[in-house]
Amino acid sequence: MLLTPLDFLWLPLVLITITVDLQLLYLLIGLMLLLLLFSAAAAENPLRFLSDVAQEVKGRGTIAWIDCGDTESRKVCKKMKADPNSKEKGVELLHYKDGVFHTEYNRAVTLKSVVAFLKDPEGAPLWEEDPEAKDVVVCLWCGVCKRMMPSYQQAATELKGTYVLAGMNVHSTEFEKIKEDYNVRGYPTICYFEKGKFLFHYENYGATAKDIAEWLQNPQPPQPQAPETPWADEENAVYHLTDEDFDKFIKEHSSVLVMFHAPWCGHCKKMKPEYEMAAEMLHVTSDSPGVLAAVDATVNKAVAERFHISGFPTLKYFQDGEEKYTLPQLRTKKKIVDWLQNPQAPPPPELAWEEKLTNVIHLAGEDFRESLKKKKHALVMFYAPWCPHCKNSIPHFTTAAELFKEDRKIAYAAVDCAKEQNHDLCKQEGVDGYPTFNYYNYGKFVEKYNGERGESGFATFMRTLRERDHERVGKKKDEL
Repeated sequence: MLLTPLDFLWLPLVLITITVDLQLLYLLIGLMLLLLLFSAAAAENPLRFLSDVAQEVKGRGTIAWIDCGDTESRKVCKKMKADPNSKEKGVELLHYKDGVFHTEYNRAVTLKSVVAFLKDPEGAPLWEEDPEAKDVVVCLWCGVCKRMMPSYQQAATELKGTYVLAGMNVHSTEFEKIKEDYNVRGYPTICYFEKGKFLFHYENYGATAKDIAEWLQNPQPPQPQAPETPWADEENAVYHLTDEDFDKFIKEHSSVLVMFHAPWCGHCKKMKPEYEMAAEMLHVTSDSPGVLAAVDATVNKAVAERFHISGFPTLKYFQDGEEKYTLPQLRTKKKIVDWLQNPQAPPPPELAWEEKLTNVIHLAGEDFRESLKKKKHALVMFYAPWCPHCKNSIPHFTTAAELFKEDRKIAYAAVDCAKEQNHDLCKQEGVDGYPTFNYYNYGKFVEKYNGERGESGFATFMRTLRERDHERVGKKKDEL
């Protein structure tokens, strides 16, 4: 059977015996490749280990090995200037990317570490690989977590034998039950246990190692915060309405702007002072164009449900007792007052990316693989509409797609991971943050794109692939 370079992606383990084989593997442009070089005596355990690795990265990369003790293969090792006998265990791990040598693997030789490296060769080592973290059991992740790691690691080492500091990455869906049991709503969440029983959370996320050590000498639950005064109980010029008086108030006032809010909503809290200042300004004006009211939708649920309130804050304008407009654009005192002086229909909502006419192909779970099989080169952006980094990347990605619209072998595609129908697909394709960019060759995953997220980066990536295609065609013509 004749194998193409892409077929190697789906082979669990490849044995290289002669130079010709090695040259073929060099043709695996864009594919991650780890070569294991060893003497015959050192073969058994590494082979068993790398077989497990190969199964984990099947379809994403290739694991190959060379027996440098074999007469024929020794030529390959010599050509590569590899001498596994000089290594402590007679084993040398080399990583190749885009057909060329990338780096010698020098991280922990464990299944988890090697697989993590192959999935992201440029990524940082796992926390448990850090020798300074030897006294922390597993790891957490996220920006705040990373800032806290040094203190947590230092405390774990200093308190070893007295207290145990552990960590656990519970981001995966398989840990949903654990997150539910211990009320994990964000990261980091630090739980304190005594004799196997959970007692309470530790919430000093800016703690030093000394702070942690001192707290452990006399563990105390977090002090309850003083309850916030309900907005309706504060003195301000905003009229606070309830389920009981809402209709009466709206009928008695010909021009009313109502803010539906929730006490816990950050955007509501940010808007609150602007809304109060606008209400005060309108209150002291003799010819006021309207009044401002507010409804706590978490308490007055009947009114909130009647007007289909699904997000906060939501501003609705009522004229002569009837709902007229929903106004997402009003967020400051000036905009509120100016708009009430001349009420106009709000601009139509911006079309969703997939509703716009662009050269980006929008894919869903059911047609993802079949659509990509028709394209030699496809760069796919996995995104969420609410994600700020995605919003920044979309115009550049769209412009890059426009540049290659005449090339039928190229596709710039996108998948909205916020849609329920795409949840399984995004998980299957290794998406753990937004945006994630994956490169596919005829529907097969090749690598993650970690380049520059501007038009130039997206276009250069694809242009380089096409130039390689043309070079190969030229070489074949020359050979003929």
